[in-house]
Amino acid sequence: MEAISCRQILVRRTIFAPEHDDFRQSVSGFLQREAVQHHDAWESDGKLDRAFWKKAAAQGFVGFEAPEELGGLGLRDYRFNAILVEECCRLGLLPDHFMLQNDVLGPYLIDLANAEQQARWLPGFTSGDLIAAIGMSEPGAGSDLRGISTTAKRDGDHYVLNGSKTFISSGTQADLVVVAARTSSEARASGAFSLLMVEGGMEGFERGRKLEKIGRGSQDTAELFFNDVRVPVENLLGDEGSGLRNLMRNLARERLAVAVAAVAGAEFALEITLEYVKDRKAFGTPIGSFQVSRHHLAQLATELRSARLYTDRCIEAEVAGDLDPVEAAGLKALTTELQWRVVDRCLQLHGGYGYMNEYEISRQWRDARVQRIYGGSTEIMWEIVGRGLGL
Repeated sequence: MEAISCRQILVRRTIFAPEHDDFRQSVSGFLQREAVQHHDAWESDGKLDRAFWKKAAAQGFVGFEAPEELGGLGLRDYRFNAILVEECCRLGLLPDHFMLQNDVLGPYLIDLANAEQQARWLPGFTSGDLIAAIGMSEPGAGSDLRGISTTAKRDGDHYVLNGSKTFISSGTQADLVVVAARTSSEARASGAFSLLMVEGGMEGFERGRKLEKIGRGSQDTAELFFNDVRVPVENLLGDEGSGLRNLMRNLARERLAVAVAAVAGAEFALEITLEYVKDRKAFGTPIGSFQVSRHHLAQLATELRSARLYTDRCIEAEVAGDLDPVEAAGLKALTTELQWRVVDRCLQLHGGYGYMNEYEISRQWRDARVQRIYGGSTEIMWEIVGRGLGL
Protein backbone atom coordinates (compact mmCIF):
# COMPACT_ATOMS: atom_id res chain seq x y z
CA MET A 1 0.00 0.00 0.00
CA GLU A 2 1.38 3.40 -0.93
CA ALA A 3 1.47 6.28 1.52
CA ILE A 4 -1.49 8.66 1.35
CA SER A 5 -1.04 12.38 1.87
CA CYS A 6 -2.47 13.78 5.08
CA ARG A 7 -2.62 17.36 3.84
CA GLN A 8 -6.38 17.40 4.07
CA ILE A 9 -6.41 16.92 7.83
CA LEU A 10 -3.01 17.97 9.16
CA VAL A 11 -2.22 21.30 10.71
CA ARG A 12 1.10 22.93 9.84
CA ARG A 13 3.78 21.43 12.09
CA THR A 14 6.68 23.55 13.32
CA ILE A 15 8.61 21.13 15.53
CA PHE A 16 10.83 19.59 12.83
CA ALA A 17 14.08 20.80 11.27
CA PRO A 18 15.46 19.86 7.82
CA GLU A 19 17.39 16.91 9.25
CA HIS A 20 14.11 15.48 10.54
CA ASP A 21 12.52 15.84 7.13
CA ASP A 22 15.46 13.99 5.57
CA PHE A 23 15.14 11.26 8.18
CA ARG A 24 11.41 10.93 7.46
CA GLN A 25 12.08 10.42 3.76
CA SER A 26 14.71 7.80 4.56
CA VAL A 27 12.37 5.93 6.91
CA SER A 28 9.46 6.04 4.47
CA GLY A 29 11.58 4.78 1.59
CA PHE A 30 13.01 1.96 3.65
CA LEU A 31 9.61 0.82 4.91
CA GLN A 32 8.12 0.88 1.41
CA ARG A 33 11.00 -1.23 0.11
CA GLU A 34 11.44 -3.66 2.98
CA ALA A 35 8.22 -3.82 5.01
CA VAL A 36 5.02 -3.12 3.10
CA GLN A 37 5.16 -6.20 0.88
CA HIS A 38 5.87 -8.47 3.86
CA HIS A 39 3.35 -7.14 6.34
CA ASP A 40 0.60 -9.62 5.52
CA ALA A 41 3.06 -12.48 6.02
CA TRP A 42 4.11 -11.10 9.40
CA GLU A 43 0.46 -10.85 10.40
CA SER A 44 -0.05 -14.46 9.38
CA ASP A 45 3.11 -15.67 11.13
CA GLY A 46 2.25 -13.74 14.28
CA LYS A 47 5.66 -12.13 14.52
CA LEU A 48 8.07 -9.79 12.78
CA ASP A 49 10.82 -11.27 10.62
CA ARG A 50 14.14 -10.86 12.40
CA ALA A 51 15.91 -10.41 9.06
CA PHE A 52 13.88 -7.23 8.54
CA TRP A 53 14.75 -6.06 12.04
CA LYS A 54 18.46 -6.43 11.35
CA LYS A 55 18.04 -4.44 8.13
CA ALA A 56 16.27 -1.68 10.08
CA ALA A 57 19.10 -1.67 12.60
CA ALA A 58 21.68 -1.47 9.80
CA GLN A 59 19.91 1.71 8.63
CA GLY A 60 20.33 3.23 12.10
CA PHE A 61 16.65 2.94 13.05
CA VAL A 62 17.17 0.80 16.16
CA GLY A 63 18.81 1.97 19.38
CA PHE A 64 20.12 5.16 17.80
CA GLU A 65 20.18 6.89 21.20
CA ALA A 66 22.97 4.58 22.37
CA PRO A 67 26.59 5.84 22.39
CA GLU A 68 28.40 5.57 19.07
CA GLU A 69 31.06 3.27 20.51
CA LEU A 70 28.33 0.75 21.33
CA GLY A 71 26.67 0.82 17.93
CA GLY A 72 24.27 3.74 18.30
CA LEU A 73 24.36 7.28 16.96
CA GLY A 74 24.29 9.12 20.28
CA LEU A 75 21.13 10.78 18.98
CA ARG A 76 18.92 11.86 21.89
CA ASP A 77 16.11 13.68 20.11
CA TYR A 78 12.65 12.20 20.50
CA ARG A 79 11.49 13.74 17.22
CA PHE A 80 13.34 10.97 15.41
CA ASN A 81 11.50 8.37 17.50
CA ALA A 82 8.18 10.01 16.65
CA ILE A 83 8.97 10.02 12.93
CA LEU A 84 9.60 6.27 12.92
CA VAL A 85 6.24 5.63 14.57
CA GLU A 86 4.36 8.06 12.30
CA GLU A 87 5.78 6.66 9.08
CA CYS A 88 4.85 3.11 10.07
CA CYS A 89 1.28 4.24 10.72
CA ARG A 90 1.04 6.17 7.47
CA LEU A 91 1.87 3.01 5.54
CA GLY A 92 -0.58 0.89 7.48
CA LEU A 93 2.24 -0.88 9.34
CA LEU A 94 2.43 -1.61 13.04
CA PRO A 95 4.88 0.72 14.84
CA ASP A 96 4.98 -1.53 17.91
CA HIS A 97 8.45 -2.98 17.38
CA PHE A 98 10.10 0.43 17.03
CA MET A 99 8.12 1.76 19.98
CA LEU A 100 9.02 -1.19 22.20
CA GLN A 101 12.73 -1.24 21.43
CA ASN A 102 13.45 2.48 21.02
CA ASP A 103 10.94 4.12 23.36
CA VAL A 104 10.47 1.52 26.10
CA LEU A 105 13.52 -0.74 26.32
CA GLY A 106 16.19 1.63 25.02
CA PRO A 107 16.07 3.98 28.03
CA TYR A 108 16.53 1.06 30.44
CA LEU A 109 19.68 -0.08 28.67
CA ILE A 110 21.04 3.40 28.01
CA ASP A 111 20.09 5.26 31.20
CA LEU A 112 20.00 2.55 33.89
CA ALA A 113 22.53 -0.09 32.82
CA ASN A 114 26.07 0.33 34.11
CA ALA A 115 29.10 0.41 31.81
CA GLU A 116 29.71 -3.34 32.00
CA GLN A 117 26.06 -4.12 31.24
CA GLN A 118 25.99 -1.70 28.35
CA ALA A 119 29.09 -3.28 26.85
CA ARG A 120 27.40 -6.70 27.10
CA TRP A 121 24.01 -5.85 25.66
CA LEU A 122 23.97 -2.61 23.67
CA PRO A 123 26.04 -3.76 20.66
CA GLY A 124 23.57 -6.58 20.03
CA PHE A 125 20.62 -4.30 20.71
CA THR A 126 21.74 -1.66 18.22
CA SER A 127 22.64 -4.26 15.55
CA GLY A 128 19.22 -5.90 15.79
CA ASP A 129 20.72 -9.21 16.93
CA LEU A 130 19.26 -8.83 20.41
CA ILE A 131 15.54 -8.24 20.89
CA ALA A 132 14.48 -7.05 24.33
CA ALA A 133 11.21 -7.23 26.23
CA ILE A 134 9.90 -5.98 29.54
CA GLY A 135 8.07 -8.13 32.08
CA MET A 136 5.75 -6.06 34.24
CA SER A 137 2.19 -7.35 33.83
CA GLU A 138 1.17 -10.45 35.74
CA PRO A 139 -1.99 -12.56 35.69
CA GLY A 140 -3.06 -10.98 38.97
CA ALA A 141 -1.52 -7.52 38.62
CA GLY A 142 -2.04 -5.28 35.60
CA SER A 143 -1.75 -1.54 36.11
CA ASP A 144 -1.16 -2.02 39.85
CA LEU A 145 2.63 -2.42 39.86
CA ARG A 146 2.70 -2.74 43.65
CA GLY A 147 0.66 -5.90 43.23
CA ILE A 148 3.56 -7.71 41.52
CA SER A 149 4.06 -11.13 43.11
CA THR A 150 7.11 -12.41 41.18
CA THR A 151 9.91 -12.82 43.72
CA ALA A 152 13.71 -12.66 43.52
CA LYS A 153 15.51 -13.88 46.63
CA ARG A 154 19.21 -13.25 47.09
CA ASP A 155 21.33 -16.40 47.30
CA GLY A 156 25.02 -15.61 47.31
CA ASP A 157 26.01 -14.15 43.95
CA HIS A 158 22.59 -14.80 42.40
CA TYR A 159 18.94 -13.94 42.73
CA VAL A 160 16.55 -16.89 42.59
CA LEU A 161 13.62 -15.72 40.46
CA ASN A 162 10.14 -17.26 40.65
CA GLY A 163 6.88 -16.10 39.12
CA SER A 164 5.16 -15.45 35.83
CA LYS A 165 4.40 -12.57 33.48
CA THR A 166 1.74 -12.16 30.83
CA PHE A 167 0.92 -9.91 27.86
CA ILE A 168 4.64 -9.62 27.11
CA SER A 169 5.26 -7.96 23.75
CA SER A 170 8.01 -9.72 21.76
CA GLY A 171 7.90 -12.41 24.44
CA THR A 172 8.39 -15.31 22.05
CA GLN A 173 11.48 -13.79 20.43
CA ALA A 174 13.07 -11.81 23.25
CA ASP A 175 16.72 -12.52 23.98
CA LEU A 176 16.75 -10.26 27.03
CA VAL A 177 13.87 -9.50 29.40
CA VAL A 178 13.72 -6.73 31.99
CA VAL A 179 11.80 -8.45 34.80
CA ALA A 180 10.19 -6.56 37.67
CA ALA A 181 10.36 -8.68 40.82
CA ARG A 182 9.82 -8.36 44.54
CA THR A 183 13.17 -8.40 46.38
CA SER A 184 11.75 -7.46 49.78
CA SER A 185 8.99 -9.02 51.85
CA GLU A 186 7.51 -5.61 52.67
CA ALA A 187 3.97 -5.82 51.31
CA ARG A 188 3.50 -2.75 49.10
CA ALA A 189 6.49 -0.59 49.96
CA SER A 190 7.92 1.27 46.97
CA GLY A 191 11.40 -0.06 47.82
CA ALA A 192 10.30 -3.70 47.69
CA PHE A 193 10.90 -4.14 43.94
CA SER A 194 13.93 -4.48 41.69
CA LEU A 195 14.67 -5.02 38.00
CA LEU A 196 16.55 -8.10 36.84
CA MET A 197 17.85 -8.78 33.34
CA VAL A 198 16.93 -12.33 32.37
CA GLU A 199 18.77 -13.69 29.34
CA GLY A 200 17.44 -16.27 26.93
CA GLY A 201 18.71 -19.75 27.75
CA MET A 202 18.86 -19.29 31.52
CA GLU A 203 17.76 -22.51 33.19
CA GLY A 204 14.20 -22.28 34.48
CA PHE A 205 13.20 -19.47 32.12
CA GLU A 206 10.36 -20.76 29.97
CA ARG A 207 8.10 -19.18 27.39
CA GLY A 208 4.44 -20.07 27.46
CA ARG A 209 1.98 -20.01 24.64
CA LYS A 210 1.90 -17.21 22.11
CA LEU A 211 -1.25 -15.32 23.00
CA GLU A 212 -3.87 -14.96 20.28
CA LYS A 213 -5.11 -11.37 20.20
CA ILE A 214 -7.96 -9.56 18.49
CA GLY A 215 -5.52 -7.41 16.51
CA ARG A 216 -1.89 -6.36 16.13
CA GLY A 217 -1.07 -9.75 14.68
CA SER A 218 2.55 -9.09 13.68
CA GLN A 219 3.47 -8.22 17.29
CA ASP A 220 4.09 -11.49 19.12
CA THR A 221 2.74 -11.52 22.67
CA ALA A 222 3.46 -14.27 25.19
CA GLU A 223 3.40 -15.59 28.72
CA LEU A 224 6.75 -16.00 30.50
CA PHE A 225 7.53 -18.30 33.41
CA PHE A 226 10.43 -18.20 35.87
CA ASN A 227 11.06 -21.34 37.91
CA ASP A 228 14.05 -20.99 40.25
CA VAL A 229 15.94 -19.02 37.60
CA ARG A 230 19.36 -18.13 38.98
CA VAL A 231 20.07 -14.62 37.79
CA PRO A 232 23.60 -13.29 38.47
CA VAL A 233 23.80 -10.24 40.73
CA GLU A 234 25.60 -8.59 37.81
CA ASN A 235 22.25 -8.60 36.00
CA LEU A 236 20.58 -6.33 38.53
CA LEU A 237 19.50 -3.19 36.67
CA GLY A 238 19.95 -0.12 38.85
CA ASP A 239 20.02 -0.43 42.62
CA GLU A 240 18.15 -3.07 44.55
CA GLY A 241 14.83 -1.63 45.67
CA SER A 242 14.76 1.00 42.90
CA GLY A 243 12.62 -1.05 40.52
CA LEU A 244 9.30 0.69 41.00
CA ARG A 245 10.86 4.13 40.72
CA ASN A 246 12.71 3.13 37.56
CA LEU A 247 9.59 1.64 36.02
CA MET A 248 7.68 4.84 36.69
CA ARG A 249 10.35 7.16 35.32
CA ASN A 250 9.88 5.96 31.74
CA LEU A 251 6.09 5.68 31.69
CA ALA A 252 5.54 9.26 30.47
CA ARG A 253 7.67 8.64 27.39
CA GLU A 254 6.00 5.28 26.77
CA ARG A 255 2.58 6.92 26.91
CA LEU A 256 3.74 9.66 24.56
CA ALA A 257 4.78 6.98 22.06
CA VAL A 258 1.32 5.40 22.27
CA ALA A 259 -0.24 8.83 21.67
CA VAL A 260 1.99 9.50 18.65
CA ALA A 261 0.86 6.18 17.19
CA ALA A 262 -2.78 6.93 18.02
CA VAL A 263 -2.85 10.25 16.19
CA ALA A 264 -0.92 9.00 13.17
CA GLY A 265 -3.04 5.85 13.01
CA ALA A 266 -6.26 7.85 13.21
CA GLU A 267 -5.05 10.18 10.46
CA PHE A 268 -4.31 7.19 8.25
CA ALA A 269 -7.75 5.68 8.90
CA LEU A 270 -9.43 8.98 8.09
CA GLU A 271 -7.44 9.41 4.90
CA ILE A 272 -8.32 6.00 3.48
CA THR A 273 -11.94 6.62 4.43
CA LEU A 274 -12.00 10.00 2.70
CA GLU A 275 -10.82 8.26 -0.45
CA TYR A 276 -13.47 5.58 -0.05
CA VAL A 277 -16.46 7.89 0.52
CA LYS A 278 -15.53 9.96 -2.53
CA ASP A 279 -15.73 6.88 -4.76
CA ARG A 280 -18.44 4.78 -3.12
CA LYS A 281 -21.92 5.71 -4.26
CA ALA A 282 -25.39 5.20 -2.81
CA PHE A 283 -28.52 6.28 -4.67
CA GLY A 284 -26.22 7.50 -7.43
CA THR A 285 -24.34 9.92 -5.16
CA PRO A 286 -20.92 9.63 -3.44
CA ILE A 287 -21.67 8.80 0.21
CA GLY A 288 -19.18 11.41 1.36
CA SER A 289 -21.43 14.12 -0.04
CA PHE A 290 -24.29 13.21 2.30
CA GLN A 291 -24.51 15.83 5.00
CA VAL A 292 -24.45 13.34 7.87
CA SER A 293 -21.24 11.75 6.53
CA ARG A 294 -19.65 15.09 5.74
CA HIS A 295 -20.33 16.46 9.23
CA HIS A 296 -19.02 13.34 10.98
CA LEU A 297 -15.80 13.49 8.99
CA ALA A 298 -15.44 17.24 9.47
CA GLN A 299 -15.75 16.85 13.24
CA LEU A 300 -13.22 14.02 13.41
CA ALA A 301 -10.74 15.93 11.22
CA THR A 302 -11.02 18.97 13.47
CA GLU A 303 -10.54 16.91 16.62
CA LEU A 304 -7.48 15.29 15.06
CA ARG A 305 -6.00 18.70 14.32
CA SER A 306 -6.38 19.60 17.98
CA ALA A 307 -4.91 16.30 19.12
CA ARG A 308 -1.98 16.78 16.75
CA LEU A 309 -1.13 20.13 18.36
CA TYR A 310 -1.32 18.64 21.86
CA THR A 311 0.87 15.73 20.78
CA ASP A 312 3.48 17.98 19.17
CA ARG A 313 3.55 20.06 22.35
CA CYS A 314 4.36 16.94 24.36
CA ILE A 315 6.99 15.85 21.82
CA GLU A 316 8.70 19.21 22.31
CA ALA A 317 8.53 18.74 26.08
CA GLU A 318 10.14 15.30 25.81
CA VAL A 319 12.91 16.73 23.63
CA ALA A 320 13.50 19.40 26.28
CA GLY A 321 13.52 16.78 29.02
CA ASP A 322 10.52 18.13 30.92
CA LEU A 323 7.54 16.04 29.79
CA ASP A 324 5.12 16.04 32.71
CA PRO A 325 3.75 12.56 33.61
CA VAL A 326 0.28 14.00 34.21
CA GLU A 327 0.29 15.75 30.84
CA ALA A 328 1.45 12.54 29.16
CA ALA A 329 -1.28 10.53 30.87
CA GLY A 330 -3.94 12.96 29.69
CA LEU A 331 -2.54 12.91 26.16
CA LYS A 332 -2.53 9.12 26.06
CA ALA A 333 -6.14 8.94 27.22
CA LEU A 334 -7.40 11.64 24.87
CA THR A 335 -5.63 10.44 21.72
CA THR A 336 -6.37 6.74 22.08
CA GLU A 337 -10.04 7.38 22.79
CA LEU A 338 -10.12 9.67 19.75
CA GLN A 339 -8.41 7.06 17.60
CA TRP A 340 -11.06 4.53 18.53
CA ARG A 341 -13.89 6.91 17.66
CA VAL A 342 -12.23 7.70 14.34
CA VAL A 343 -11.66 4.10 13.26
CA ASP A 344 -15.10 3.02 14.44
CA ARG A 345 -16.82 5.79 12.48
CA CYS A 346 -14.60 5.11 9.47
CA LEU A 347 -15.52 1.43 9.51
CA GLN A 348 -19.19 2.41 9.71
CA LEU A 349 -18.80 4.59 6.63
CA HIS A 350 -17.39 1.62 4.75
CA GLY A 351 -20.64 -0.21 5.41
CA GLY A 352 -20.53 -3.99 5.04
CA TYR A 353 -17.18 -3.78 3.28
CA GLY A 354 -15.64 -2.37 6.43
CA TYR A 355 -16.27 -5.70 8.12
CA MET A 356 -14.31 -7.57 5.46
CA ASN A 357 -10.70 -8.42 6.20
CA GLU A 358 -9.66 -7.48 2.69
CA TYR A 359 -10.37 -3.82 3.49
CA GLU A 360 -7.63 -2.04 5.40
CA ILE A 361 -10.05 -0.27 7.73
CA SER A 362 -11.03 -3.59 9.32
CA ARG A 363 -7.47 -4.17 10.52
CA GLN A 364 -7.10 -0.58 11.65
CA TRP A 365 -10.26 -1.07 13.73
CA ARG A 366 -8.96 -4.27 15.34
CA ASP A 367 -5.49 -2.89 15.95
CA ALA A 368 -6.74 0.34 17.56
CA ARG A 369 -8.75 -1.28 20.32
CA VAL A 370 -5.83 -2.19 22.58
CA GLN A 371 -4.46 1.36 22.48
CA ARG A 372 -6.99 2.29 25.18
CA ILE A 373 -5.63 -0.47 27.41
CA TYR A 374 -1.89 -0.90 27.20
CA GLY A 375 0.55 1.61 28.59
CA GLY A 376 -2.12 2.15 31.27
CA SER A 377 -5.85 1.98 30.63
CA THR A 378 -7.89 5.10 29.97
CA GLU A 379 -9.44 4.80 33.42
CA ILE A 380 -6.00 4.79 35.06
CA MET A 381 -4.93 7.76 32.93
CA TRP A 382 -7.92 9.82 34.06
CA GLU A 383 -7.13 8.85 37.65
CA ILE A 384 -3.61 10.21 37.24
CA VAL A 385 -4.92 13.43 35.72
CA GLY A 386 -7.52 13.77 38.47
CA ARG A 387 -4.90 13.40 41.17
CA GLY A 388 -2.81 15.96 39.34
CA LEU A 389 -5.70 18.37 39.86
CA GLY A 390 -5.44 17.81 43.59
CA LEU A 391 -8.60 15.68 43.72
